[in-house]
Amino acid sequence: MVASKGRNAPDGPAAPKHVAIIMDGNNRWARQRGLKAAGGHRAGVEVIRGLLRSCRERGVEVVTLFAFSSENWQRPSLEVQALMRLFSNYLESETAQLHEDGVRMRFIGERDRFSAGLRKQMEHSEQLTRNNTQTTLVIAVDYGGQWDIVSAARRLARQVEAGQLRAEDIDITLFDQQLALADLPKPDLCIRTAGEQRISNFMLWQLAYSEFYFCDCLWPDFNEAEMAKALDAFAHRERRFGGRDNDNDDGK
Repeated sequence: MVASKGRNAPDGPAAPKHVAIIMDGNNRWARQRGLKAAGGHRAGVEVIRGLLRSCRERGVEVVTLFAFSSENWQRPSLEVQALMRLFSNYLESETAQLHEDGVRMRFIGERDRFSAGLRKQMEHSEQLTRNNTQTTLVIAVDYGGQWDIVSAARRLARQVEAGQLRAEDIDITLFDQQLALADLPKPDLCIRTAGEQRISNFMLWQLAYSEFYFCDCLWPDFNEAEMAKALDAFAHRERRFGGRDNDNDDGK
Protein backbone atom coordinates (compact mmCIF):
# COMPACT_ATOMS: atom_id res chain seq x y z
CA MET A 1 0.00 0.00 0.00
CA VAL A 2 3.00 2.32 0.50
CA ALA A 3 4.90 3.26 -2.64
CA SER A 4 8.51 4.32 -2.87
CA LYS A 5 9.25 7.84 -1.70
CA GLY A 6 7.97 10.37 -4.21
CA ARG A 7 8.00 14.09 -4.85
CA ASN A 8 5.87 14.83 -1.79
CA ALA A 9 8.52 13.99 0.76
CA PRO A 10 12.06 14.55 -0.51
CA ASP A 11 13.34 15.84 2.83
CA GLY A 12 10.96 14.22 5.30
CA PRO A 13 7.30 13.46 5.88
CA ALA A 14 4.89 15.78 4.07
CA ALA A 15 1.60 16.47 5.81
CA PRO A 16 -1.72 16.51 3.97
CA LYS A 17 -3.56 19.79 4.37
CA HIS A 18 -6.92 18.05 4.66
CA VAL A 19 -7.61 14.58 6.05
CA ALA A 20 -11.08 13.05 5.66
CA ILE A 21 -11.94 10.04 7.80
CA ILE A 22 -14.66 7.40 7.50
CA MET A 23 -14.90 6.17 11.08
CA ASP A 24 -15.92 2.53 10.76
CA GLY A 25 -15.99 -0.40 13.16
CA ASN A 26 -17.76 0.87 16.29
CA ASN A 27 -20.43 -1.84 16.19
CA ARG A 28 -17.94 -4.65 15.59
CA TRP A 29 -15.76 -3.34 18.41
CA ALA A 30 -18.77 -3.39 20.75
CA ARG A 31 -19.87 -6.90 19.70
CA GLN A 32 -16.40 -8.26 20.34
CA ARG A 33 -16.71 -7.03 23.93
CA GLY A 34 -20.30 -8.05 24.51
CA LEU A 35 -21.50 -4.45 24.52
CA LYS A 36 -24.43 -2.74 22.88
CA ALA A 37 -23.81 -0.58 19.81
CA ALA A 38 -23.91 2.59 21.92
CA GLY A 39 -20.85 1.38 23.83
CA GLY A 40 -18.86 1.19 20.63
CA HIS A 41 -19.98 4.63 19.53
CA ARG A 42 -18.98 6.11 22.91
CA ALA A 43 -15.55 4.51 22.63
CA GLY A 44 -15.26 5.90 19.11
CA VAL A 45 -15.90 9.44 20.29
CA GLU A 46 -13.02 9.17 22.75
CA VAL A 47 -10.63 8.68 19.84
CA ILE A 48 -11.29 12.11 18.36
CA ARG A 49 -9.42 14.16 20.96
CA GLY A 50 -6.10 12.37 20.48
CA LEU A 51 -6.57 12.27 16.71
CA LEU A 52 -6.94 16.05 16.50
CA ARG A 53 -3.87 16.53 18.67
CA SER A 54 -1.86 14.22 16.43
CA CYS A 55 -3.04 16.03 13.30
CA ARG A 56 -2.17 19.44 14.73
CA GLU A 57 1.31 18.25 15.61
CA ARG A 58 1.83 17.00 12.05
CA GLY A 59 0.60 20.21 10.43
CA VAL A 60 -2.80 19.02 9.16
CA GLU A 61 -5.04 22.05 8.67
CA VAL A 62 -8.47 20.42 8.18
CA VAL A 63 -9.93 17.18 9.55
CA THR A 64 -13.33 16.02 8.28
CA LEU A 65 -15.09 13.22 10.14
CA PHE A 66 -17.93 11.23 8.57
CA ALA A 67 -20.03 10.96 11.72
CA PHE A 68 -23.55 10.23 10.48
CA SER A 69 -24.56 9.57 6.89
CA SER A 70 -27.87 10.23 5.18
CA GLU A 71 -28.39 6.47 5.14
CA ASN A 72 -27.73 6.04 8.87
CA TRP A 73 -31.32 7.07 9.64
CA GLN A 74 -32.24 3.55 8.49
CA ARG A 75 -30.49 2.00 11.50
CA PRO A 76 -32.56 0.74 14.45
CA SER A 77 -34.33 3.63 16.16
CA LEU A 78 -32.69 2.97 19.53
CA GLU A 79 -29.24 3.15 17.94
CA VAL A 80 -30.11 6.40 16.13
CA GLN A 81 -31.40 7.90 19.39
CA ALA A 82 -28.19 6.88 21.14
CA LEU A 83 -26.12 8.45 18.37
CA MET A 84 -28.04 11.72 18.64
CA ARG A 85 -27.51 11.80 22.42
CA LEU A 86 -23.84 11.05 21.96
CA PHE A 87 -23.49 13.82 19.39
CA SER A 88 -25.21 16.28 21.71
CA ASN A 89 -23.04 15.22 24.65
CA TYR A 90 -19.90 15.59 22.55
CA LEU A 91 -20.78 19.14 21.59
CA GLU A 92 -21.63 20.00 25.19
CA SER A 93 -18.45 18.53 26.65
CA GLU A 94 -15.88 19.28 23.95
CA THR A 95 -16.74 22.60 22.31
CA ALA A 96 -15.17 24.77 25.01
CA GLN A 97 -11.92 22.80 24.94
CA LEU A 98 -11.81 22.83 21.15
CA HIS A 99 -12.29 26.58 21.24
CA GLU A 100 -9.45 26.93 23.75
CA ASP A 101 -7.25 24.83 21.45
CA GLY A 102 -7.95 27.14 18.52
CA VAL A 103 -10.09 24.66 16.60
CA ARG A 104 -12.77 25.98 14.26
CA MET A 105 -15.84 23.74 14.07
CA ARG A 106 -17.96 23.26 10.94
CA PHE A 107 -20.87 20.98 10.13
CA ILE A 108 -21.93 19.79 6.69
CA GLY A 109 -25.11 17.97 5.75
CA GLU A 110 -28.82 18.50 6.18
CA ARG A 111 -30.02 19.72 9.56
CA ASP A 112 -33.79 19.62 9.20
CA ARG A 113 -34.16 16.15 10.71
CA PHE A 114 -32.26 17.04 13.88
CA SER A 115 -34.04 18.33 16.96
CA ALA A 116 -34.21 22.08 17.52
CA GLY A 117 -31.96 21.68 20.54
CA LEU A 118 -29.28 19.85 18.61
CA ARG A 119 -29.39 22.39 15.78
CA LYS A 120 -28.93 25.14 18.36
CA GLN A 121 -25.88 23.36 19.80
CA MET A 122 -24.35 23.04 16.33
CA GLU A 123 -24.92 26.72 15.61
CA HIS A 124 -23.41 27.68 18.98
CA SER A 125 -20.30 25.59 18.33
CA GLU A 126 -19.81 27.13 14.90
CA GLN A 127 -20.33 30.68 16.14
CA LEU A 128 -18.09 30.32 19.18
CA THR A 129 -15.18 28.91 17.19
CA ARG A 130 -15.64 30.72 13.87
CA ASN A 131 -12.50 32.89 14.19
CA ASN A 132 -10.14 30.11 15.31
CA THR A 133 -7.23 29.33 13.00
CA GLN A 134 -5.24 26.40 14.44
CA THR A 135 -7.27 23.57 12.90
CA THR A 136 -10.65 23.21 11.24
CA LEU A 137 -12.75 20.27 12.42
CA VAL A 138 -15.55 19.44 9.99
CA ILE A 139 -18.22 17.02 11.18
CA ALA A 140 -20.36 15.50 8.43
CA VAL A 141 -23.79 14.70 9.90
CA ASP A 142 -26.84 13.64 7.88
CA TYR A 143 -24.46 14.05 4.97
CA GLY A 144 -24.20 12.20 1.68
CA GLY A 145 -22.06 12.91 -1.36
CA GLN A 146 -25.02 12.44 -3.69
CA TRP A 147 -27.07 14.91 -1.63
CA ASP A 148 -24.20 17.40 -1.83
CA ILE A 149 -24.00 17.16 -5.64
CA VAL A 150 -27.79 17.33 -6.14
CA SER A 151 -28.05 20.33 -3.82
CA ALA A 152 -25.36 22.13 -5.83
CA ALA A 153 -27.16 21.31 -9.09
CA ARG A 154 -30.45 22.67 -7.70
CA ARG A 155 -28.81 25.94 -6.64
CA LEU A 156 -27.37 26.43 -10.11
CA ALA A 157 -30.68 25.46 -11.74
CA ARG A 158 -32.48 28.13 -9.72
CA GLN A 159 -29.97 30.73 -10.92
CA VAL A 160 -30.59 29.65 -14.53
CA GLU A 161 -34.37 29.83 -14.01
CA ALA A 162 -33.99 33.32 -12.56
CA GLY A 163 -31.97 34.46 -15.56
CA GLN A 164 -28.89 35.07 -13.39
CA LEU A 165 -26.84 32.42 -15.16
CA ARG A 166 -26.69 30.69 -18.55
CA ALA A 167 -26.55 26.91 -18.62
CA GLU A 168 -23.50 27.02 -20.91
CA ASP A 169 -21.63 29.05 -18.27
CA ILE A 170 -21.70 26.15 -15.80
CA ASP A 171 -18.29 24.50 -15.62
CA ILE A 172 -16.34 22.47 -13.07
CA THR A 173 -15.15 25.55 -11.19
CA LEU A 174 -18.62 27.08 -10.90
CA PHE A 175 -20.17 23.78 -9.85
CA ASP A 176 -17.42 23.23 -7.28
CA GLN A 177 -18.24 26.58 -5.68
CA GLN A 178 -21.74 25.35 -4.82
CA LEU A 179 -20.59 22.28 -2.90
CA ALA A 180 -20.07 21.86 0.83
CA LEU A 181 -16.60 23.02 1.94
CA ALA A 182 -15.95 24.87 -1.31
CA ASP A 183 -13.86 27.35 0.71
CA LEU A 184 -11.51 24.66 2.05
CA PRO A 185 -8.82 22.60 0.31
CA LYS A 186 -9.94 19.26 -1.09
CA PRO A 187 -9.05 16.22 1.04
CA ASP A 188 -5.52 15.08 0.27
CA LEU A 189 -6.00 11.88 2.24
CA CYS A 190 -9.08 9.80 3.01
CA ILE A 191 -8.76 7.19 5.76
CA ARG A 192 -11.21 4.36 6.33
CA THR A 193 -10.90 1.99 9.26
CA ALA A 194 -12.21 -1.52 9.95
CA GLY A 195 -11.05 -3.19 6.75
CA GLU A 196 -13.76 -1.89 4.41
CA GLN A 197 -12.57 -0.47 1.09
CA ARG A 198 -15.34 1.79 -0.19
CA ILE A 199 -16.29 5.43 0.33
CA SER A 200 -19.98 4.90 1.17
CA ASN A 201 -21.37 8.07 -0.43
CA PHE A 202 -18.83 10.31 1.31
CA MET A 203 -17.63 13.49 -0.47
CA LEU A 204 -17.93 11.91 -3.92
CA TRP A 205 -16.87 15.03 -5.80
CA GLN A 206 -14.22 16.23 -3.36
CA LEU A 207 -12.36 12.88 -3.18
CA ALA A 208 -11.70 12.75 -6.94
CA TYR A 209 -7.90 12.92 -6.52
CA SER A 210 -7.48 12.06 -2.86
CA GLU A 211 -5.09 9.39 -1.67
CA PHE A 212 -6.82 6.51 0.15
CA TYR A 213 -5.59 4.65 3.20
CA PHE A 214 -7.49 1.56 4.35
CA CYS A 215 -6.63 -0.26 7.57
CA ASP A 216 -8.10 -3.19 9.49
CA CYS A 217 -8.03 -1.35 12.82
CA LEU A 218 -11.52 -0.78 14.25
CA TRP A 219 -12.25 2.88 14.85
CA PRO A 220 -12.23 2.81 18.70
CA ASP A 221 -8.70 1.34 18.48
CA PHE A 222 -7.47 3.96 15.98
CA ASN A 223 -5.03 5.71 18.28
CA GLU A 224 -2.32 8.29 17.61
CA ALA A 225 0.12 5.58 16.53
CA GLU A 226 -2.35 4.37 13.90
CA MET A 227 -2.84 7.95 12.73
CA ALA A 228 0.92 8.33 12.39
CA LYS A 229 1.01 5.24 10.16
CA ALA A 230 -1.61 6.76 7.87
CA LEU A 231 0.21 10.10 7.66
CA ASP A 232 3.54 8.37 7.05
CA ALA A 233 1.98 6.32 4.25
CA PHE A 234 0.67 9.51 2.65
CA ALA A 235 4.11 11.13 2.86
CA HIS A 236 5.51 8.36 0.65
CA ARG A 237 2.85 8.58 -2.04
CA GLU A 238 3.66 10.13 -5.40
CA ARG A 239 0.71 12.28 -6.41
CA ARG A 240 0.37 13.00 -10.13
CA PHE A 241 -3.27 14.16 -10.48
CA GLY A 242 -3.61 12.36 -13.80
CA GLY A 243 -0.22 13.42 -15.17
CA ARG A 244 3.26 11.91 -14.94
CA ASP A 245 6.89 12.98 -14.72
CA ASN A 246 8.43 14.10 -17.98
CA ASP A 247 11.40 11.83 -17.32
CA ASN A 248 9.19 8.78 -16.78
CA ASP A 249 9.15 6.99 -20.12
CA ASP A 250 7.57 3.71 -19.06
CA GLY A 251 4.07 4.96 -19.90
CA LYS A 252 2.69 4.28 -16.42
